[in-house]
Amino acid sequence: MQLSASNISQDAAATVREMIVTGRLADGDRINEVHLAAQLDVSRTPLREGLWRLASEGVITTVPRKGFFVAPLTLSEFEQLYDIRPILDPEALRLAGIPSPAALDRLEKLNRKFVAAKKPSEAIEIDNAWHMALLAGCPNRVLVDMIAQIIGRTRRYEHALFRETENIWSASDEHALILAALRDGDLKRACAMLKRNMQSGKAPIVEWLTRRTNATDGPD
Repeated sequence: MQLSASNISQDAAATVREMIVTGRLADGDRINEVHLAAQLDVSRTPLREGLWRLASEGVITTVPRKGFFVAPLTLSEFEQLYDIRPILDPEALRLAGIPSPAALDRLEKLNRKFVAAKKPSEAIEIDNAWHMALLAGCPNRVLVDMIAQIIGRTRRYEHALFRETENIWSASDEHALILAALRDGDLKRACAMLKRNMQSGKAPIVEWLTRRTNATDGPD
């Protein structure tokens, strides 16, 4: 796997992040820098810079004299991350305003693609793409970047859930309601529907994480 030369440490961080999201580096795994550097065909210095970048994002943790580890999946972290989206996304949509008819057409096309997704991993990626496209017109790019970062951190929870349980839920109907409100010119209603959409995806993951934690802890 050859990384581009433009910014090796950034490319390394992106690659490792994707390995964590998709489960190739599992929850709690120790990251072997020697093996990983060879696998990515990079030297250890830019790889280590990339790992420190991921540590600053909370994706991996560091243990003195032991190295880097994939941050564990925890109910506490997930709830804190997920509870931010119902606040940030509606505000970003409010600032963005009503999308153009062409943009709404693209969102409807993307939602149809979401409905037709055959694999949970595909559905997750399309759903995230739909939300980022919805907020593309937001003039506050710091806000949009914050949302993108949170998506990156919650995505591994969604992937892990589907890998372990085959569970999937569809938010396509809620997407359609948001788009209908926007076509009616009702931005306030669209923001309210978006907040509800953000909240509805939480319960299945919380239930799974609770079961997972209880299974790990075992009986008293």
